[in-house]
Amino acid sequence: MVNANKGDYAGLPLTDAARRAADSWDPATDPDPVEDCRNYGAPNIMRQPGRIHITWQDDQTLKLETDAGSQTRVFSFESSQRAGGGWQGVSRAAWDSVPGGRGPVLTGSLKVVTTQIKPGFIRSDGVPYSANATLTEYLDRVDFPDGNTYLVVTSTLDDPAYLSAPYMTAVHFRKEADGSGWKPAACR
Repeated sequence: MVNANKGDYAGLPLTDAARRAADSWDPATDPDPVEDCRNYGAPNIMRQPGRIHITWQDDQTLKLETDAGSQTRVFSFESSQRAGGGWQGVSRAAWDSVPGGRGPVLTGSLKVVTTQIKPGFIRSDGVPYSANATLTEYLDRVDFPDGNTYLVVTSTLDDPAYLSAPYMTAVHFRKEADGSGWKPAACR
């Protein structure tokens, strides 16, 4: 995968402040993107090439690990606000539902809302997101008749400091038979 070039922010609804920050970014003075954790914050981590591993941490918490940047996201189903932040922020999770005839009907989507994220890059070309960003994701498992299973992650990033409109993306991951390809590589 090739990183976006400096100034390549077509399709991103950037504010003037974000354009100025992206235009002033100097890749010659920045660390290599692989060594720079700003590329591995919650708003960008799921778009990094690599694998993910999802397990239950306890009966109220899902843990999603990425081999890109060796990041760990924690999705809490508890109603109380957890302390935290950092590159992965604080994530509240709930099974999504829609109104039904006799009450809400679960859609199968896991909805995750992440706040308190350490500022970083939306993409690896210096386009920023701020500490006030909110990331809303829907995770959906899709089973195909050929036996393949995919996890589709649809994301919306809201950031009043750097985005003039919500930024929406979608990525997918194919379920593998085993963990033999799992090779975490930490950002430094």
